Amino acid sequence: MATRSASVAASAWAGVAAVALGAGAGELVAALALPTASPIASMGAALIDLAPPWAKDAAIGLFGTADKLALIAGVVVVLVVVAAIAGLLEVRVPPWGRVLVVGLGLVGAVVASTRPDATGMAWIPSAVAGVVAAAALGPLARRCARAAAHAAPFVRADPADGNPDVAPAAPDPASAERGTGLDRRGFLLWSGVAAGAGVIAALGGWALQAGRQAASAVREAIALPRPAQTAAPIPATADLGIPDLAPVITPNAEFYRIDTALLVPDVDPHAWSLRIHGMVAREVVITWDELLALPLQESVTTLACVSNEVGGTLIGNAVWLGYPIRELLRQAGPDSGADMVLSRSVDGFTASTPLEALTDERNAILAVGMNGEPLPAEHGFPVRMVVPGLYGYVSATKWVTELQVTRFDAARAYWTDRGWSERGPIKLQSRIDVPRSGRQISAGDTVVAGVAWQQHVGIAAVEVQIDDGEWMPATLATAISDDTWVQWSMPWTATTGTHTVRCRAINARGQTQTGEHAPVVPDGATGWHQIGVTVA
Repeated sequence: MATRSASVAASAWAGVAAVALGAGAGELVAALALPTASPIASMGAALIDLAPPWAKDAAIGLFGTADKLALIAGVVVVLVVVAAIAGLLEVRVPPWGRVLVVGLGLVGAVVASTRPDATGMAWIPSAVAGVVAAAALGPLARRCARAAAHAAPFVRADPADGNPDVAPAAPDPASAERGTGLDRRGFLLWSGVAAGAGVIAALGGWALQAGRQAASAVREAIALPRPAQTAAPIPATADLGIPDLAPVITPNAEFYRIDTALLVPDVDPHAWSLRIHGMVAREVVITWDELLALPLQESVTTLACVSNEVGGTLIGNAVWLGYPIRELLRQAGPDSGADMVLSRSVDGFTASTPLEALTDERNAILAVGMNGEPLPAEHGFPVRMVVPGLYGYVSATKWVTELQVTRFDAARAYWTDRGWSERGPIKLQSRIDVPRSGRQISAGDTVVAGVAWQQHVGIAAVEVQIDDGEWMPATLATAISDDTWVQWSMPWTATTGTHTVRCRAINARGQTQTGEHAPVVPDGATGWHQIGVTVA
């Protein structure tokens, strides 16, 4: 039984080693010549598109901004399982293991070729992965089979088997042991070399990809023009300066990132253009240089993800530099019957934005700058949309290249095809940052503090409840504008014991945040944020 288990494990390992080598070769080819055609990233992107909404919500809920890393890990786990099956098949019923890995490569090639940003050569890395894996699997499986055969115990023929006159001669024990050892060591050596080479090639490919993104000489060399219209100075009293309270302006490195791109698109701004078409009087195309030559405006806007749970951190506030979308739409002349703009990213993502949100007085812009520097690649470089008052899934398209003026009843966007609502107005929300949930604090004078938001409406007040007591007013910091979140705080004389602390906001229209709990699907979560605090 032990010998049989070892044989199964060795067969599975042969498949894993071969597929590791193939996958590494594919990733390296992609990194060197076809950055958007990474076999693992292409498969992961396809899984994102095919996954039901509940799976995406669960991934974001469990892993937050690490959801992409978790997905890649999941793809690797699936590859390991398939590779192990291929190894077992190749040792026992060749060539079906090789057929399986070649088929896996073909699937990857098809997936890579049909991605929205695919080139005509996108199939090559996945095809290379399949061919290399199959070429390695045959020899490894044969070495594995020889090692298993030599390790099998000798069985003398039994007369009851029907051929009593023929019995194999028992091999010399010392010779059999030497043969078994040599075969086993040879198999382990070559399978280890294959697996190690594959891992090194994959890591090298990913390092090249990361280096290409991080060291983009074009982005580093860009000097953004001075804004023709600067944002009003942020009041010193907008930030309460309370430790552990979210800063009023979110640093770029800490700004949340939720999108569908496993590989951050590497867009050359000098080759970038935006096309406005559809239900318009005239088509408009604008290039990067033309966009920078326009009178750019500075504005401060808070962005929030529709997947943000009550009390969640998928929200951030930044100073943006860009050009009003309404001015470009005015040039195009939308038809009177149009009510939606379908924005499209370079990677094929689409968002449905109400036309009125892009043509009214709000600071809906094509952003090129974020907190005083060109947009970071992961936040949409060279150009993205920023629209106050709407969740990102219907407005904040990154790497945007197209605006199609249309109607909600004529076109659907990426997330609306997956069960989310067509329009995503921001809901009234508030959050407790201080004290941290579950943290023990000392009895006596302390503070409860957090942030509240409803972009393009504004916050008028925040109230706090300790246990089941009365709602007490908090003090608001100075709001930057109605398009940003606002900090709040309330003094609290904490008494020994365990307490529940809740908050709720009141907007500029006099509406009070609902305490009714609703999940993020289909248009954003609701409910009061509450935390448990132990006072010693």
